[in-house]
Amino acid sequence: MTTKPMTPRALGRATLERQLLLARAPMGVEDAVAHLVGLQAQEVRPPYVTLAARLSGFTPGALSTALEERRVARLVTMRSTIHLHTADDCMTLRPLVQPARERELRTFRNGLVGVDLARLAALAREYVEAEPRTPKELRALLLKEWPDADPQSLSTAARCLLPLVQVTPRGLWRRSGAVRLTTAGHWLGRPAPDAAPAPDATVLRYLRAFGPASVRDFQQWAGLTRTKEVFERLRPQLTTFRDEHGVELFDLPDAPRPDEDVPAPPRLLAEFDNLLLSHADRTRVVREADRGRTWQGNIAHATFLVDGMVAGLWALKEGALKEGDAAQGSRLVLEPFRDLVPAQRDALVAEAEHMAAVLEAPGAVTVDFGTVRR
Repeated sequence: MTTKPMTPRALGRATLERQLLLARAPMGVEDAVAHLVGLQAQEVRPPYVTLAARLSGFTPGALSTALEERRVARLVTMRSTIHLHTADDCMTLRPLVQPARERELRTFRNGLVGVDLARLAALAREYVEAEPRTPKELRALLLKEWPDADPQSLSTAARCLLPLVQVTPRGLWRRSGAVRLTTAGHWLGRPAPDAAPAPDATVLRYLRAFGPASVRDFQQWAGLTRTKEVFERLRPQLTTFRDEHGVELFDLPDAPRPDEDVPAPPRLLAEFDNLLLSHADRTRVVREADRGRTWQGNIAHATFLVDGMVAGLWALKEGALKEGDAAQGSRLVLEPFRDLVPAQRDALVAEAEHMAAVLEAPGAVTVDFGTVRR
């Protein structure tokens, strides 16, 4: 076991390599989703952008097909947010974070006075397995049993107590529909696990995708607490480092750790990309001066990387050219946080053009520098 220092830049390069952001990987959709241990999927488009930034030869249709064939699905897991997971991970990661989802119910206890949570879970399961239900429909059914309860608290309790997946067409490329819910086991045709898995394997997968990382980093990603003992149990098979503040970082001995000066090409990331949300200390990819610049109220903007760091915002505005132009096309706007040298601008524009092509932006695409935030 070693304890070596690592600079933020070295940590960034290691994480970018594992996130498939130093070079696009010739990997299939399921393999990529499994390797990344899920993709943020609060909205429909982000998983498509996430894979377009990371995979060579990716097409949106490949992810849509995987959703339709139920090889991947969308449900609440880490940090109480919608993630897209493989079918296998739907059945294991949700039980792992279930204690956190149940603790979340404390926030809604005032709206659940007199509600038998075990009965609520049983009824909600019966309703959504009879047919997929919208959250509004599920609330209405549960209100018949508990008319004095807060409607939002009832549907939130169902989401916390049960592994509810968003069934297709929700999430399909350009064919998405309203959110309708059923249980993961019912949708995927798989039995529920007898017990939640030990977190050890998930810690190792997290390090493979996001390391080197501290205990707090893992807890930030998973939304779990009290996992230090897991790292201690795994310590004999891990190597350790220290960041610039002396925080202990764990890693897999055979995981890639490129030189910190390895070139990092520009990449366009989705809103809520897990690269930006999965460490307690995010300075490996976000400068302190840029913290908070990717948010406006409760809106998260899509970001882009230059030299491995968040360097600005972007937005694709489809059909955004004025009426009367030669072709009704699309506009991809780049808003850098600071001046870029000509070579960086050229490389960023080329990457933006690639992203627009993969996302099948209609018409001629104009890439220019402007303002994303309003």
